[in-house]
Amino acid sequence: MAGAIAYDRSPAADRRQGAPLIVTEDVELLDDLLRLCAAAGARPEVHHGVPEQRGDWEAAPLVLVGDDAAVRVRGAVRRRGVVLVGHDQDDPDVWQRAVEIGADHVLRLPDGEQWLVDRIADVAEGAGLPALTVGVIGGRGGAGASTLACALAVTSAREGRRTLLVDADPLGGGLDVLLGGETADGLRWPAFAESRGRVGGSALEESLPELHALRVLSWDRGDSVVVPPEAVRAVLAAARRRGGSVVVDLPRRVDDGTAEVLAQLDLGLLVVPPELRAVAAARRVASVVGMVLQDLRVVVGAGRGCGGLGGLPAEEVARLLGLPLAGELPVEPGLLAAQASGTPPGAAARGPLARFCSAFWERVPAEGGGV
Repeated sequence: MAGAIAYDRSPAADRRQGAPLIVTEDVELLDDLLRLCAAAGARPEVHHGVPEQRGDWEAAPLVLVGDDAAVRVRGAVRRRGVVLVGHDQDDPDVWQRAVEIGADHVLRLPDGEQWLVDRIADVAEGAGLPALTVGVIGGRGGAGASTLACALAVTSAREGRRTLLVDADPLGGGLDVLLGGETADGLRWPAFAESRGRVGGSALEESLPELHALRVLSWDRGDSVVVPPEAVRAVLAAARRRGGSVVVDLPRRVDDGTAEVLAQLDLGLLVVPPELRAVAAARRVASVVGMVLQDLRVVVGAGRGCGGLGGLPAEEVARLLGLPLAGELPVEPGLLAAQASGTPPGAAARGPLARFCSAFWERVPAEGGGV
């Protein structure tokens, strides 16, 4: 048999929509792969060997090669994203065939179905580089972590990035309030409590309130304050899959749900006022967070009741904590009054806080913060 199974869209159009390429003549295997593609929302292009049209093999975002077709693609251009798929769980030669065609993965069905559906869904959704994901946590209560998290997200959105702000503190009162959007339409955390497996990134983004050109996943004012760890993992993975920036406001108490968030962060910012008692409290927070998050940095801020940066030098705070210094959070006059009127932190583009956040976003990729 030769040729391809045609659909009502051209192969080029399918590839633009993230269509995987299937290479097999095994009817049973093809039925399974088409079923999995349908479950992932993808419309594949199917060939029985390397496509004759120049560039089709290289352009496909994902190539699923059946065991039966491995010999027919052996001379194809080496590329990433090739999966060798079959049913035989005990085939001793499968790894040799995988090496010969340059496959990234070897998959046996039905065991690997969920992994494959997730991978196909990623390419169907156009998933590229994951979002640069930054967590902000206070070294003590009132350190200004929520203020910094909001300002980072507002600044990121203003600079044109796709931005999602995640409120991971169920007892914080809701970041949508800080953004002046507590009545905005959209889902909050309790709506995702039953989420399992893969959550679609596009669907998540479209379901959330949009405030100040960014999407916000906040807590509501209801009694529910618990989302299972597996739901937290699925939701944050979906948020990261869309690219851009994700900013997470973290609670100071690390439970199983918080640990799931920490595991997906690129870096964390520990906000610590420049006083000895705050440093002592922050040491305990840092020791727990550091067990999960490798890249944790200090932001020295005024905090509540500190009267500005008149305490310990920022370098001394960082030294006492044994963490790299990410910067000093500036005092912004009128910040509390602006928040009371519904203006979020960082909204004043020329203000000290917005300038601090702009400098952070400009600097952090070059320092290896996840992109």
